[in-house]
Amino acid sequence: MAKEKFEDALKKLEDIVKKMEAGDLPLEEALKSFEEGIKLIHFCQSKLNEAERRVELLLGNENSLQTKKFDGENGV
Repeated sequence: MAKEKFEDALKKLEDIVKKMEAGDLPLEEALKSFEEGIKLIHFCQSKLNEAERRVELLLGNENSLQTKKFDGENGV
């Protein structure tokens, strides 16, 4: 997953969620999908954290700009 793009991982995660919400997966397949989903969540979160650090670094390099903690919609 190291070379995977954020957008591709997010799409895969959305597909997994749709399949699991449908409730038609056998237990073993649902567990495998859940495991893959957890890995994708961690990957996406890592990419988002990296992007946040880069933005803070870029803003921190500007004398006239100050960084502010991004709280997002849900206080994340």
